[in-house]
This record gives sequence, structure tokens and C-alpha cells, in this order.
Amino acid sequence: MMESDQFTLDEANALVPWLAETFRKLELVRQEYVTLQERISDLAKRSGSDDETAQLAASAELLARQIEEAVEDILDRGIIVRDVAIGLVDFPSQREGREVYLCWIGGEERIDFWHETNRGFSHRERL
Repeated sequence: MMESDQFTLDEANALVPWLAETFRKLELVRQEYVTLQERISDLAKRSGSDDETAQLAASAELLARQIEEAVEDILDRGIIVRDVAIGLVDFPSQREGREVYLCWIGGEERIDFWHETNRGFSHRERL
């Protein structure tokens, strides 16, 4: 990555396979987390055993930490995470002499879109 924490299109595209795999793993952890939270909620309603609730809560906390660490790993590379659930990220970049974001969402094979830094996903344009 360049010193200014900006990516060329090639640099950003080189990270897409890693991002896709990271978000795939994240989604599995996220689903497990949601399932655990539902079980904790059900137990609370049925006044389940405190031991079981504590065990589930500890597991949920561990999963939440795994999610946070994976997101931190992405952020540490200078990539902006917009939505973990759908794998939406922005790469700071330059276009025609100004800062823009190269935009990628899980499921896309490469980066084909960009948008202004003051705009979001709904305003992205083809490269």
C-alpha cells in the first residue's frame, strides 16, 4: 500500500480474494453469534439455569471478539468497513487528482465501482 493510505485499483483488486475469504469466515461466526444470542434470549424467558446462560454468554463474547478482530485486521490494512453482514468496503484512492473510494461488496469478483468520499453505496459509479 502507498504511504498515504491510498490504493491503486490493482492494489485494491489484489486484496479482493483475501477479503472475500475473510467475510465468508466472518459470516459463519456472525451466524453462530446470532444463534447463540437467540438461545440466551430463549433461556432468559424460560428462566434457564444460570450456568447454561453464563456458558452461552461466554461463548457469544468469544465470537464477538473474533468478529471484532477480523474487522480490525481489515481496518489495519487501510480498508474502510461499511457493512460486515454484506461485506461492503471502501478503498481510499485517487481519481482525476481527487480522493475517491473504490467500492467492493461481497460476491463481486473484482472492483468495478467507485464513489465520491461524501457519497455512499447508492451513488457508486462504474469505473
